[in-house]
Amino acid sequence: MKPENVLLKDAVHWESLKIVDFGTAVSANRTKTLKQMIGTPYYMAPEVCDGNYTSKCDVWSIGVIAFMLLSGKAPFYGDSNERIFAMARRGPKYKESDWSHVSKEAQGFISTLLTVNGSDRPSCA
Repeated sequence: MKPENVLLKDAVHWESLKIVDFGTAVSANRTKTLKQMIGTPYYMAPEVCDGNYTSKCDVWSIGVIAFMLLSGKAPFYGDSNERIFAMARRGPKYKESDWSHVSKEAQGFISTLLTVNGSDRPSCA
């Protein structure tokens, strides 16, 4: 998931929201582990970088999107994919200036979604 894949038919009718680009999608299976490293680095969960992940990687991506929507910044960034992946493996760092306007509940929600260990991260269910 990434913001570029969320489209609106028009800005007035939110019911026309569409999620697109399922070219690499697979059927969800709670026990199936995926191996292929695919995705956009800014939104990839640490376990995707390691080539050993489940559908919980999508929960991470939702956390990245929520982080960006509320802070206006990407939680993980760098001048190379390796740098972005290294930051993701350490987990998000919150600057007080970016989060002073964000509720504690929203901060807790994002922190839960951006749990570095994929097996400790909640599922969509």
